[in-house]
Amino acid sequence: MPGPTPDSSRDVRPTLEAVAALAGVSRATASRVVNGGAGVRKPLVEQVRKAVDELGYVPNHAARTLVTRRNGAVAVIIDEPEFRIFSDPFFSQQIRGISRELSVYDAQLVLLLVEGSGDFDRVARYLAGGHVDGALAFSLHMDDELPSIIRRFRVPTVYGGRPGRPGAASEPALPYVDCDNRGGAAEAVRHLVSLGRRRIAHIAGPRDQTSALDRIDGYRDVLPEGDPALLAEGDFTVEGGARAMTQLLERHPDLDAVFAANDLMASGALRVLRERGRRVPKEVALVGFDDMVSIAEITEPPLTTVRQDVEGMGRLMVRMLMRRLNGEGEGDELESVITPTRLVHRASA
Repeated sequence: MPGPTPDSSRDVRPTLEAVAALAGVSRATASRVVNGGAGVRKPLVEQVRKAVDELGYVPNHAARTLVTRRNGAVAVIIDEPEFRIFSDPFFSQQIRGISRELSVYDAQLVLLLVEGSGDFDRVARYLAGGHVDGALAFSLHMDDELPSIIRRFRVPTVYGGRPGRPGAASEPALPYVDCDNRGGAAEAVRHLVSLGRRRIAHIAGPRDQTSALDRIDGYRDVLPEGDPALLAEGDFTVEGGARAMTQLLERHPDLDAVFAANDLMASGALRVLRERGRRVPKEVALVGFDDMVSIAEITEPPLTTVRQDVEGMGRLMVRMLMRRLNGEGEGDELESVITPTRLVHRASA
């Protein structure tokens, strides 16, 4: 057989030693930069990254796992049925933010969906197997088993949304990222009041989720003496919003404004109002929550809504988890974050 050609050395995979030599740093420094460690000055980080790009260096995953004891993977656990994950733009925006931020840390996203009680055992087995370095969990419900599973296997985790099970608020090991649900809801209702509306209804989300409860509280902060019949529960879907709007019109045909707890339910409410011949906003003003542009800008009329930075919250969850994995902060404790909201004015209110 012919021997190696003179150019065959070009096919040899670049080594970490070559990266360190080109960057003018020690192998240990190059290793810390490549593996996401802390304690390296910014100029040296830039030198190492430049050398990595120039050489086309790709870390050996098996070797890196032995050194760092990490898998380079993070589980994203969503306690919702599959049809909701792929039909609600809220989830696609949050997952996009998470995925983009994980790429900064050269980490992979592993999506775990929980559609029923039987899925908790599957998730528990996966987490117990040590396949991921940490987890991001969101859309939790009051009776959710996920926090207890995560505690049992000591998986570093950041939650999307305030955990609502009894006692969760006093547990420092449950860091979360949420938006100002209560304040945003109150701002929406105050806006409707400022328009001279007096019979303001609320289409709420499911009461086993803290985001829905906080938005109900925001509605009641502005209308503490409001008629209970002006509140109907939906399920954060278009059809749920339509059903709730139908109930509200049957109870209060004279209502003149609606605050819906998300944009999908607002779009369902708008459809029912149109079918009933109720003009928006002249007869009924309508405000949503989330500012899903794919919904809010194509409704007729375009939807006034409360904006939360869903993609940014996903990115923030990743950064908080990486801080925890890198041992930053006091022990396992990380301070939870509430991000601001703002009202986006369009034509529906």
